[in-house]
Amino acid sequence: MPEKKDYYEVLGVQKGCSDDELKKAYRKLAKQYHPDLNPGDKAAEAKFKEVNEAYEVLSDSAKRARYDQFGHAGVDPSYEAGATGPGSAGYGFDMGFIFDSFFGCCFGGSTRARNPSGPMRGGDVDINLTISFMEAAKGCQKEITFQRLERCDACHGSGAAAGTSPETCPDCHGTGQTRVQQRTPFGVIQTSRTCQRCGGKGKVIKTPCPSCNGMGRLRYTRKKTVDIPVGIDDRQTFVLHGEGDHGANSGPAGDLNVTVSVRPDPLFEREGFNVRCEVPLTFVQATLGDEVVVPTIDGKVKYTVPEGTQPGTVFRLRNKGIPYVNGRGRGDQYVVVTLEVPKNLDRKQKQALRDFEAATSDKNYEKRKSFFDKLKDAINGEEK
Repeated sequence: MPEKKDYYEVLGVQKGCSDDELKKAYRKLAKQYHPDLNPGDKAAEAKFKEVNEAYEVLSDSAKRARYDQFGHAGVDPSYEAGATGPGSAGYGFDMGFIFDSFFGCCFGGSTRARNPSGPMRGGDVDINLTISFMEAAKGCQKEITFQRLERCDACHGSGAAAGTSPETCPDCHGTGQTRVQQRTPFGVIQTSRTCQRCGGKGKVIKTPCPSCNGMGRLRYTRKKTVDIPVGIDDRQTFVLHGEGDHGANSGPAGDLNVTVSVRPDPLFEREGFNVRCEVPLTFVQATLGDEVVVPTIDGKVKYTVPEGTQPGTVFRLRNKGIPYVNGRGRGDQYVVVTLEVPKNLDRKQKQALRDFEAATSDKNYEKRKSFFDKLKDAINGEEK
């Protein structure tokens, strides 16, 4: 019998990893090697079983502790009396067996006992959806396409081929559990373990359904029109409850998690629930003041720019920002003034500007006057 691989190596994690790291690694590999995604691939099917076996042990704190101490011998149900190796302590018994026998009976059953035939919740489905800036700001409806596991139409979820049905497991007689006796230093101990033949389901499928390969579920592609929440931001996720994978054995369905990516807008930038945009002014508009048109997410509005407005000045338009998600109120819009310098002037226009320049002095330019005053003070300071 080939030697089993290290469970941590199977899942690609380090010993001592967190539960979240373990779950993330398992979900990635289980999805990669799932039989539904690799039909007819025996190597992928074997890898899928190997990954599930590793996760079943390492996700259980008690089993993981025994595995870390004794290796496979600490969690292997076939490690019976007379075996040797780590954990035998010279007596040829399974430490995990004793742990289950004593502590399992104290809490009303074996710590290994599970009910694979009971209702199990379906897995969550994660998808990404790209929307525009305006769609995120104001909300919209979108048609999404996703895949999820559903009951196989061919076998109606039984996993058995048409004309056949699952049969009672001959090993456990439909109970899903087998009785095992083992000789230990404390005497002969008898306990229940998950039936190896049926995996605890109490039923075996002799002729699997060719459509789902005996799994009872298939991955189908579905389309659905969803409401995008008003004010949702880039990389935020909204949840559609009960739209994920259908549960096994009449268990509840998982959720559909939709994460949005928001395309940049040519006019607006988002800062939380506030919006920022730039408005270019001419030299005359900034100097004399003017009524200008400012774009907002609700359309164009008019704004009076005061006389002597400087480049970089920021004006605030209250309640013109992004509406709060699932709440009342909204952010503000900040308008940043930029100054556009004219190009391609003719001779007459240039002369007019020279005449204008000659008619002004430093008192008309506050920043220019301040700059030269500071420069003069710096030069005088160096001379001293």
